[in-house]
Amino acid sequence: EEAKKKPKQPSTGVAVSPPPAEAPAQRPPGSRRRRRGGRTAAEPAATAEPLGEQPVVQATAAETPQRRRGGQQRRTAEARTEAVAAKPPPASRSRPAVTGARARIPITGAPTEDVPPPFAHNAEYEFARILDFYGIEWEYEPRTFPLRWDRGHVTEAFSPDFYLPDLNLYVELTTLKTGLTAEKNRKMRLLKELYPGVNVILLKKRDYLRLLAKYGYGPLSPGQVPDIDRVLFTATKLQQRVGELGAQISRDYARKEPVLVGVLRGVLCFLSDLMRHISVPTAVDLMAISSYEGNGAAAVRILKDLDENIKGRDVILVEDIVDTGMTLNHILDYLNTKRPASVRICTLLDKRARRLVNVPLDYVGFEIADEFVVGYGLDFRQRFRNLPFIAILKHDLLP
Repeated sequence: EEAKKKPKQPSTGVAVSPPPAEAPAQRPPGSRRRRRGGRTAAEPAATAEPLGEQPVVQATAAETPQRRRGGQQRRTAEARTEAVAAKPPPASRSRPAVTGARARIPITGAPTEDVPPPFAHNAEYEFARILDFYGIEWEYEPRTFPLRWDRGHVTEAFSPDFYLPDLNLYVELTTLKTGLTAEKNRKMRLLKELYPGVNVILLKKRDYLRLLAKYGYGPLSPGQVPDIDRVLFTATKLQQRVGELGAQISRDYARKEPVLVGVLRGVLCFLSDLMRHISVPTAVDLMAISSYEGNGAAAVRILKDLDENIKGRDVILVEDIVDTGMTLNHILDYLNTKRPASVRICTLLDKRARRLVNVPLDYVGFEIADEFVVGYGLDFRQRFRNLPFIAILKHDLLP
């Protein structure tokens, strides 16, 4: 039987597991032989023995399952397996690039013609563009899983469409055609039986955003996506950087007990994650302020003062974003009136291009350009705070 139902373009490399060590010496009872392409081939057995851990043999692009349109003849799994044994593995596998500019927003329907290689279907092209939008690394058909063997040759195999390294997840896409979905479900069940350690999922088009939201990439409400120009920092990158800041603070404040002071409300997500990555004992307090124009310059009014007494204590002022530095400068002056032992500043984002007042920043997560960003606690008119990533808002929404 054919290795896969749909035709394929050559991918950058396929890892094919060899057949089991003990291949059946005799043709299975009840099997019959038929003619195919001038050669005699045995039909696959009805069942397959479960596999244990099998070594992986790399195949060059020339041996990979091919996607071709227009009814061109596809090579059988047996021919591919023989080619694998004859040629050396490639030095490395590279991720195929989506041709053209990346989509700035997730699209609701990819082009139905002129789909760029290596993709064979518009659904795959659309999914790749959505992954690029969220900054998720992906590989296209990097591995083929043998499912059935006969006389030491692979007679059926399965190549999931995508592999997402950050999630350690294989993704196979399907359409609403019942026959194709049923066949893919059959292969998925067999793959999970033979390779229990492989994390694989079958997705319909409507499940894209639901999957991304589950893993912390997509928005909690898909209706928020059209207002976003692009994702700047994914949830994964945010958590990685916050962990690094927490470790650095823990080293700098060894044998001390600093007080973390956050300024409501945009700092909530950052502060709650940061404190969990700090290993030294800490106290936490919150301030609320309001900026207003007074005496020809911006001034700060304290709406909620500190509850903790910070006199003689080490204070870390935690900010979500620093741009002009004027508000931050007022807060620093106010905290210093309480005579702390020291005050350091930790900010997630530094928009240095807008700086008017030179304030010292001791811990910085990311430096960003002069863009209006939302998500991870940052808002625009009280919207977008709940996004798990930080994104740039579309310019036409700004006043």
